[in-house]
Amino acid sequence: MNAILTRNIQTLLEKRKSEERSASIQQKMADAITRFSGSIPFVYIHAAFFGLWVIVNLGWAGIRPFDPSFVVLAMLASVEAIFLSTFILISQNRMSAIEQARADLAMQISLLAEHEVTRLLQLVSRIAEKVGVEEGSASDLAELKRDVAPEKVLDRIAEEAAAQDRLPGDSNGRA
Repeated sequence: MNAILTRNIQTLLEKRKSEERSASIQQKMADAITRFSGSIPFVYIHAAFFGLWVIVNLGWAGIRPFDPSFVVLAMLASVEAIFLSTFILISQNRMSAIEQARADLAMQISLLAEHEVTRLLQLVSRIAEKVGVEEGSASDLAELKRDVAPEKVLDRIAEEAAAQDRLPGDSNGRA
């Protein structure tokens, strides 16, 4: 593996570890709870707990039922659902912020690469002109030599998306 690729991998891994270390105790707790609640052991524990609760409260275990109408069970499940959904949202918000930062970095790198390619095209074109080599008949070469304005590209994307949203019979069911 080449040294630059190895360095980039190490940099990415160190950045992820740094992000994990910088998370608050509350965020780390929310992530741990979210990880556990999305696991098979969580499912098994709940199946056993709810199954035992139902068996006892139906009177099948030979023990006096303590929640024959299952009201307490329903309340416990509701409270648990409220807390679990909150922990999941906390984790998702943190992951979303991290992903947004990564997307911003990817955009910056793409814009830098585009700018560098544009400059290279301009330089090669000038070199070709100096040594008397024709560039060819690529009709879009002149356009490729111009810098791209990212804000104009984003505006155009938004305009195109809005125009597609206004089309009759689109996939969103709008007429």
